[in-house]
Amino acid sequence: MEWAKPPLLPSLTLPEAPDMPGAVLEVPRAELPYYKPLVVPPSVLKAPSEIEGITTDDPPPKKTVKPNPSTPIPPPLPPEAQIVDIPFTEIEVPMPSTIIMTTAVTTAFISVGATLIATSLFKYIVMISKPIIKQAWNKITKKKQDSSSSSSSAGQPVS
Repeated sequence: MEWAKPPLLPSLTLPEAPDMPGAVLEVPRAELPYYKPLVVPPSVLKAPSEIEGITTDDPPPKKTVKPNPSTPIPPPLPPEAQIVDIPFTEIEVPMPSTIIMTTAVTTAFISVGATLIATSLFKYIVMISKPIIKQAWNKITKKKQDSSSSSSSAGQPVS
């Protein structure tokens, strides 16, 4: 079966997209690594006579100990910090002042106590309200069943 006239469905014409200029990307540039060549004098080169050389009688120069870059440098300690030695080790640990420790311990104690009290109160409220909610639910469902059974049996003959 063919349609004499196909139905006209509503259509929506969208405007053309605006012309956007293309992205302009700069050509990446890099600085090439370079080095200054090391000039090594030949082994037969001798110092001029005016320059005094190193003799074997001189003590060797003292070596300066540079910190190892992998070892982190600890930050400076605040003046109120106390140093605590860990027994049987050579480790020293900074400890905050007594005022800061007291504040931190008090805050932790209060927050843990409040959490425990709130948890126990919530459990107690749930324990008390659960039977009340069950009784109310049973009464509501019982009333619905009674009203639906009475309305459905009203139109039927009694046998």
